[in-house]
Amino acid sequence: MLVVDDEEANRLILERILNREGLKITHAGDGQEALVRIRESRPDLVLTDLKMPKMSGMELMRAAHELDPDLQFVLMTAYGTVETAVSAMKEGAYDFVTKPLRRTEIVRTVQNALEKRALVRENRSLRDQLERTRNEDLIGHSSTMQALIEDASQVADSMASVLITGESGTGKGLLARFVHRNSPRREGPLITVNCGALPDNLLESELFGYEPGAFTGARGRKEGRFDAAAGGTLFLDEITEMAPAVQAKLLRVLQDGNYERLGGTKTLHSDARVLAATNRDPREAVQSGVLREDLYYRLDVIRIHLPPLRERQDDIPMLARHFVAFYTRRHARKITAIAPEAIEALQTWSWPGNVRELENAIERAVVLCRKDTITLQDLPPGLAAQRANPIRLTFEVGSPLSLVERKMIEATLRRVDGDKTRAAQLLGVTSRTLYRRLAEWREQ
Repeated sequence: MLVVDDEEANRLILERILNREGLKITHAGDGQEALVRIRESRPDLVLTDLKMPKMSGMELMRAAHELDPDLQFVLMTAYGTVETAVSAMKEGAYDFVTKPLRRTEIVRTVQNALEKRALVRENRSLRDQLERTRNEDLIGHSSTMQALIEDASQVADSMASVLITGESGTGKGLLARFVHRNSPRREGPLITVNCGALPDNLLESELFGYEPGAFTGARGRKEGRFDAAAGGTLFLDEITEMAPAVQAKLLRVLQDGNYERLGGTKTLHSDARVLAATNRDPREAVQSGVLREDLYYRLDVIRIHLPPLRERQDDIPMLARHFVAFYTRRHARKITAIAPEAIEALQTWSWPGNVRELENAIERAVVLCRKDTITLQDLPPGLAAQRANPIRLTFEVGSPLSLVERKMIEATLRRVDGDKTRAAQLLGVTSRTLYRRLAEWREQ
């Protein structure tokens, strides 16, 4: 850091104080000399007197911010110029300290300013990473996500069917968009159909269209989604929710590309690439009779699995800052950072709702945040409570594992108000395992 004061004795005192804190100090006797030091050494923080000959601390700050807009400034001022110091904060100073200087106040203020500098630098770095990935829609620098993006890029330029699996909220729609945008069909349309959101009879007509008189109320011809996706991509979300009769017609399209509209006799040919997604295990869906086995094999030529957010915690800071930037613009807020304790709370949460839940949490924080940094208090109550009150259990050495397991499960259930699905997610076990343990204890 750089210390600027026209009195050498003050500079030497400050250097001794701050050296003890492990900081590397350079100093200057006036504003012009300080600007030279800033160009040469690129400090993280400037601690400057407010009133100096030739150039005031305020003028120095304005000139320095033209060289480095993120450079943090702390001003030293006498009691009579506090109003001026407050004005300087409005122009970009981090804080001020009043003379006579007190060691504890200087150290605390300098440490806080350096933390702010580190946050700003980290946010800038992550924003640069986000800018590089913005056009790709898939955000994440973890090894898991990088491998997934590489696989998706590899299959994008083919016509092979892709089955995307993953829990709700993991971003299956974004992955489908990524595949489409990186394919030779990128200039064509991307048509999305949520198979679980439409009744069976309506889903069939939406996919294949219908002719006049096909059913009551069908007065004219309507083209289906396969028609609309010609030359592009048709994304079928929640494919396991599709009725068996519609699955049979879809299988035919995947086999030879042919289909007829409802009530029609003319055979049409599809020119759409099909991507499908499900939040269920497709093999279990086949075994339970929900998904046709022959259709499954047609869809599952290439499978890409999106991991839940709890399995890629390294991506959470990057995702969080992406959503902060997005919702700061949408809601016209001025938020520049997320506090370290808030990031830590985000990374320790289990995120049963995955990326969608994280996005909602960040939007809430952006709207409620009253300063320029999102803190723990701005996050949803559950996250803050988990951070403030972690589960702590005490056991004697040699305690039976069955007792340890039971106490941990019971404590987790109390934390989530008895929500067994949520408790299973936090504990990293299946709901079936949790229910089986509870049943065993009731019998005992």
